[in-house]
Amino acid sequence: MNTTTYAVTGMTCGHCEGSVRGEVAKLDGVTGIEVSAASGTLVVTSDSALDDAAVLAAVDEAGYRAARA
Repeated sequence: MNTTTYAVTGMTCGHCEGSVRGEVAKLDGVTGIEVSAASGTLVVTSDSALDDAAVLAAVDEAGYRAARA
């Protein structure tokens, strides 16, 4: 199991968290997602290594910016 943390900018509320969660959940191999607007973090758990570019693109699709923390 792999766990990767990302710093996400622009999230301010639960709706923001849900948007990010929904897009990241579409990625193959994702087994867990924790999103916090308060701390500006996204923690993704997967059963195999995830492509950082795919995670960043999913966050971008939700309307936010992310970088690996």
